[in-house]
Amino acid sequence: MSKATLQTIDRKITSILTRLPAAAVKTRLPEIKKSEVYVGGTIGPDGRITHTILMSEERLVDNWDAGMMFAQQQGGDLPNRIEQAMLWAHHRKLFRERYYWSNEQFAHDSGYAWGQSFYYGNQSRWHKAVKGMARAVRRVKD
Repeated sequence: MSKATLQTIDRKITSILTRLPAAAVKTRLPEIKKSEVYVGGTIGPDGRITHTILMSEERLVDNWDAGMMFAQQQGGDLPNRIEQAMLWAHHRKLFRERYYWSNEQFAHDSGYAWGQSFYYGNQSRWHKAVKGMARAVRRVKD
């Protein structure tokens, strides 16, 4: 194995950066309010970054529809499954050890939707009539 020099590391980083979409290299973080937490950004097929910001309020809701409505009332949306995975990976301490609804319906049966357990860490589908937690995110595109 060869020794890494600053020059070889610099070349490697430059190589990686030149393969990223321009938006990823020039991005600026959106404004984050005091009670919010920056979750991360995802790069879409169009090369644009969508930033996800976790909002502070949460609520136990009677069903998935009530969770979706709660998120809209907060000025946001329920997180999608990718955002929920990022929340589990980096911000799980900000959640109760409960099941939180996502905004994604189960593709094979519209009576079900996906959610994230902040106890076990798994994602699974639950019947939309089940009680669960709702916490909104807001998204900002670059």
